[in-house]
Amino acid sequence: MGQNKPYRFIISGGGTGGHIFPAIAIANALKEIHPDSEILFVGAEGKMEMEKVPQAGYKIVGLPVAGFQRKLTFKNFLFPFKLLSSLLKAKRIVKEFKPDVAVGVGGYASGPLLYAAGKKVPTLIQEQNSYAGVTNKILSKKAKTICVAYQGMERFFPKDKIVYTGNPVRKDILEFTSKKQEGQQFFGLKEGMPVIFIMGGSLGARTINKSILANMDMLLEAGVQVIWQTGKFYYNECKEAVSKLNSDKIKVFEFIKDMNLAYAVADVVISRAGALSVSELCLVKKPVILVPSPNVAEDHQTKNAMALVEVNAAQLIKDDQAERVLVPAVLKLLENKEKQKIYSENIAKLGKPDAAKEIAAEVLKLVVRH
Repeated sequence: MGQNKPYRFIISGGGTGGHIFPAIAIANALKEIHPDSEILFVGAEGKMEMEKVPQAGYKIVGLPVAGFQRKLTFKNFLFPFKLLSSLLKAKRIVKEFKPDVAVGVGGYASGPLLYAAGKKVPTLIQEQNSYAGVTNKILSKKAKTICVAYQGMERFFPKDKIVYTGNPVRKDILEFTSKKQEGQQFFGLKEGMPVIFIMGGSLGARTINKSILANMDMLLEAGVQVIWQTGKFYYNECKEAVSKLNSDKIKVFEFIKDMNLAYAVADVVISRAGALSVSELCLVKKPVILVPSPNVAEDHQTKNAMALVEVNAAQLIKDDQAERVLVPAVLKLLENKEKQKIYSENIAKLGKPDAAKEIAAEVLKLVVRH
């Protein structure tokens, strides 16, 4: 392949915003360095990436792959057939697209694609969590480079392949410091009244939503304002409950695209402990209460949260206690300015604002042209 031809990259993975947005950030960073680069995304059919990636201006191809269910279900009978079909399709994609490098960001589709890239195409994997997923542990054996977001990942991967880059986040997240007034107008907030920002990820967090639904009166009595991202599965139920309150202090959204505006106005944040959320929170330096989801592989959200708790950078509330203690805890934190300051200062030390650029640089190191 000639030196003057544009670089070609495949980026695979997805399933949740926590995989998709870092993947798009890496693609954007590659495009910044080499604007003529050709980038193809490979995702899982029917998953969020099939919508979000084209919205970001990139082409995506779907694989029929699906996750293996931990409970006994008919879907597990179909798993090997979907996996084989995905492997065959992934091999065709690699053969036709001829990438210089294949990048895996985790999620269903990264396994078949990086496996198909095999020995012919150099591969890089990006592990977002503090506890490595099964797919990435398998793929690490053949990967040339492993970009990680947490220290101590040699527990899972060969030490000589690891590069500590942090997690890439959307560029607009960093543009929040001067947007408080714009955010107040956007969300219809009153100046001088404290704001709690609640986010449970793109699909929503059942426990967090239930905790707020059960304690809305307490929030109203405390004289606070709430920006509440419920996720698509819970939006209608939460919206209906709030409409009965006859109050404009709790603002309900299915999904917030302009996250920088939400961060700009937030005094404290309630969040799940997904890798992307934690990385964003480190960069926006907001005091946060984390409620890790128990429904994730290897309980990795608790491990992500503990990485912050251990350096006094956040508060953790267990999922099974949240309905009872979450709202009282967030109101207590709102009153404690000193604790907010400590959390903000400590969480800021963990931020990696140039992660996408650093990963893009590692990808480019793997390009071999003859």
